[in-house]
Amino acid sequence: MNDSDETAGRAPRAKRADARRNQESLLDAAAAIFAEAGVEAPVRDVAARAGVGTATIYRHFPTRADLIIAVYRHQVEACAEAGPALLADGTSPHAALAQWIDLFVDFLVTKHGLAAVLQPDNTAFDALHTYFLDRLLPVCGRLLDAAAESGEIRSDLKAYELMRGVGNLCIGAGNDPRYDARRLVALLIAGLRRPA
Repeated sequence: MNDSDETAGRAPRAKRADARRNQESLLDAAAAIFAEAGVEAPVRDVAARAGVGTATIYRHFPTRADLIIAVYRHQVEACAEAGPALLADGTSPHAALAQWIDLFVDFLVTKHGLAAVLQPDNTAFDALHTYFLDRLLPVCGRLLDAAAESGEIRSDLKAYELMRGVGNLCIGAGNDPRYDARRLVALLIAGLRRPA
């Protein structure tokens, strides 16, 4: 058995910590650019924001679709991880919910660009949507439950309803400068409070 036979059966090595950090920085930069200029923004803008060359981006993400999907997954994970952290930081559950919804709105800005890359009948699109729901519905539910248990908000709202409502408020926000989706989402979240 030669060396190549021995290594062929091994699992791929985990990325080095610095390589993971570099990729996360790249994805954060891409998310920021996509939120500002849409998913069709030049890759050179993403590279400049990340402080890398365009070749580095293409080495990690050979196509624009690969980059957009990676940003989508990265933002889902960031939203999923943020919920428990916001609840644990000691602010009120309603404040944690409002902060999390703000992060969710940032994510939605990028998510709407995904439709330009993947057709809704594409299996990859369906898989991403399922992934999105599986990761974020429980987090939103936990935030809603905590705020309801603290008596800050009404208790009859479901996570899916809230996320769908926020999503609907964000649709088309980039197409009309007079429309401020973030303001309307803030009003929605404020309106969840129980009357004093």
